Amino acid sequence: MEKEKKKPDLPMEIPPYFRCPISMEIMTDPVTISTGVTYEKKNIEKWFFSYKKKTCPATNQIIDNFDLTPNHTLKRLLLSWQDQKVQSSKGSQSISSKHDELISLFTTIHSTPFKVSSLKKLRSIIELGTETQIDFVQSGGVEVLSHIIIQILTEHSDFITFGACEEALSILDILAFSDEVWLQMTPKPECIKAMAMMLQRGSAEGRLHTVTIFRKMAKAEYNFSGVIQDQSIDLFKSLLEILSDEINIKACSYALDVLAHIIGSSKKNRSRAIEAGAVCVLIELLPDSNRPKCEKILWIIKLLCDCADGRLALVENELGIAMISKKILRVSDAATKLGVKIFWLICSSHPSLKVLEEMLLLGSVKKFLALLHIDGNSSTKNKAVKILKLHGHTWQQYPCFPCEAKDFLKLMNESR
Repeated sequence: MEKEKKKPDLPMEIPPYFRCPISMEIMTDPVTISTGVTYEKKNIEKWFFSYKKKTCPATNQIIDNFDLTPNHTLKRLLLSWQDQKVQSSKGSQSISSKHDELISLFTTIHSTPFKVSSLKKLRSIIELGTETQIDFVQSGGVEVLSHIIIQILTEHSDFITFGACEEALSILDILAFSDEVWLQMTPKPECIKAMAMMLQRGSAEGRLHTVTIFRKMAKAEYNFSGVIQDQSIDLFKSLLEILSDEINIKACSYALDVLAHIIGSSKKNRSRAIEAGAVCVLIELLPDSNRPKCEKILWIIKLLCDCADGRLALVENELGIAMISKKILRVSDAATKLGVKIFWLICSSHPSLKVLEEMLLLGSVKKFLALLHIDGNSSTKNKAVKILKLHGHTWQQYPCFPCEAKDFLKLMNESR
């Protein structure tokens, strides 16, 4: 009899992120819109194209991109969840005491304003291993943490709320970023915005937890556009501050990964990063950076130099041209390639005479000449040749212009 009574409760066990926010029915053809929220395809199409709505139904955010991206991850999870239901119905083991403790802690956390001690107990259980982490996630633990994190949006000056938020982030940091964790977080854009606030105002430990979570999100190709729209350049300033401080090597490395992901996703993001002072901070990091870090920094600078403001910020920085020149032919093939690409972007965009003089005096031209001696043909060597052809006649007017370069230009003129 008891088993029969449990059957009607089955629909209550459906994870909420499997339901379409419009119809509240389980999705069969899930698609994600530009705000990052997932809907049943036919429902969101009706919303956009039949009702002519221009907002996200869940967040009420105004949007101008109506592309629908199939959410294959959610579809796979739905199938996996159905399989798990079949498996569990075959008489799996009874609920463990740890599960009971988890549920009890969820209840306590929900009912008390003093959440930190319960969250610390929760963390100690999560740290026991993978099984308890899976149980935590499947029992809705991520949603419990999200609710706590969101509270700092309205109670950002409350010390107790901040403490609870940092403790919740430390638990979220421990979790392997599975598809299920991801799907419990993404329907709540406010949670991501609250974490961005923590990145600005949290303690050193809280900021480390946050940037670690953001890195996991970046690895999962999360679209930060909603957060950037809300935060403007503040998110970039927070990441750059972590990079500038260099107090924690891990936090610095992760902040660089997040910055690379966000900047790589759109030109608008690059403009905001430039406005926040990214070029200056990255140039200052170059002298002491190891090979992987140097390559990543050069890649980001190259992206920023796709914008006119980025190129201007580089050439106006007193260390800019010198630092890029120094890394060519000294770090790695990848760093050399990126350095030459950066100079090509500058040289092909009508640089001033002052910029060309600096390139000659600070050794950039000598590096281009050295690249001519590399065997074979390569895009890097070809760019060096193009740069010398483009500005060689300006440089040869200076006494410090290498003789070898003059010979090269003569050959180029004779071959025409």
